[in-house]
Amino acid sequence: MGTLFRYTFAKGHATGNDFVIIDDPHGMQDLSAEAVAALCDRHTGVGGDGLLRVVRAGQVAGHEFDPDLWFMDYRNADGSIAEMCGNGLRLFSRHLLNDQLVQSGEFTVATRAGLKQVRVARGGMIATNLGVVDLGTEPITVTHEGRTFAGRPADVGNPHVVVFTDHDRLLQLDLSKAPVWEPAAAFPAGVNVEFVHEAMPGELLMRVHERGCGETLSCGTGVVAAAAAYRDRSGFEGPVQVRVRGGDLTVTFEGDEVWLTGPAVIVARGEYWS
Repeated sequence: MGTLFRYTFAKGHATGNDFVIIDDPHGMQDLSAEAVAALCDRHTGVGGDGLLRVVRAGQVAGHEFDPDLWFMDYRNADGSIAEMCGNGLRLFSRHLLNDQLVQSGEFTVATRAGLKQVRVARGGMIATNLGVVDLGTEPITVTHEGRTFAGRPADVGNPHVVVFTDHDRLLQLDLSKAPVWEPAAAFPAGVNVEFVHEAMPGELLMRVHERGCGETLSCGTGVVAAAAAYRDRSGFEGPVQVRVRGGDLTVTFEGDEVWLTGPAVIVARGEYWS
């Protein structure tokens, strides 16, 4: 007989990037990789691109944040732990707001990629400060379906490679198949790969293959990586609109800091047994 899992959950999405949310303020839940994968399974579980555990920072080993801060413990759909998730951060923040776990429209969330500032924007959108994007200089060669692309590495607290391509090729990509990259040693723990097309100045179209998930409808940190690489490449200084399959997101630059603004919605609550 297998392990019994029983969790009360919320479910939501941010531009189609969907997540299971588990409240665990006191760090009492046993969230093994097996349990996360079961919860995120789209056929036999709740279904999601990943899981967000809502826990006080003081209950997370290895971090020295204010123990009363909320910590976003993010797991990929396969159960692996990831450093950061931009869309997940907006949904995590929406959950905190909806459940009155924060007292104002501006607050701080602790993550494995550091402290992240959050504020409620116009129209109920949520803006999150994802810090400084570290654009790498070492060229990365991405190979997909027998074609090679020049990629730009970008660190948004988690690893990305941004590839610019033409409109038709962007639409034709089969991202159910994972891209590969060289040098392989550049990303020993895997990497998120964004394929991007400039539709017009300041407006990008993007598709993404996320490590541990496959193609997703959106990737917040990937959107930020794409916008930062585009800004560096083109010299464009204004807000960058990025259209992903799940909707539209806006990236703005305040000095060296990058803000991502977009929607986040809780769609269901329930109890999972297995």
